[in-house]
Amino acid sequence: MTTASYRLTFSRSLNCDGRFGIALAAALALLLLPLAGGDSLTAAWRYARAPIAAGEWWRLLTAHVVHLNPRHALINAAGLALLWALFARSLRPWQWVLAVLVMVAVINACLWFLSPRTQWYVGASALLHGIFACGAIAMIRAGERLGWIAAIAFAVKLAWEQLQGPLPMSGGPVLTISHVYGAAGGVVAGLLLRPRRQRLY
Repeated sequence: MTTASYRLTFSRSLNCDGRFGIALAAALALLLLPLAGGDSLTAAWRYARAPIAAGEWWRLLTAHVVHLNPRHALINAAGLALLWALFARSLRPWQWVLAVLVMVAVINACLWFLSPRTQWYVGASALLHGIFACGAIAMIRAGERLGWIAAIAFAVKLAWEQLQGPLPMSGGPVLTISHVYGAAGGVVAGLLLRPRRQRLY
């Protein structure tokens, strides 16, 4: 394999059919650009139970792209890039959009009905856990052994967090139960959507 063909192969495995990272760059921008709005934007966009009850429904979407601080946002952005490398090609682009919407709906419903004491929430970590769960299931359904390895490691991580608390380098206070909610949303999406039977190069 020539150097040029290797680079193309690598880019395809990272960004879903060789679209040269445009979609990944857009997703990363969605996580990082809200930092420019500072604390006032975070306060206006975060999941906050009382304002949502008063009709500020946009918070159910925007809560997942605002963060506690730049470090928190960068950690989530790095996590998204890693998940992209692992799972981007397991589903078609439109399927990933649908999967994310399913995950957001499940996370929000669980926060509202199962965690009524949670007054506010920010960050993409629950959503990233959903993407991990969805991607692992898609790989398993497509016959990829890596899917089983990923699923086992993921289950161990979730169990550790519930028993021992968040892992180091989490970027701030962590609502670990939200990771379980995200994983549940990812399982739902992974079971609903038919995976692509196309292996990573």
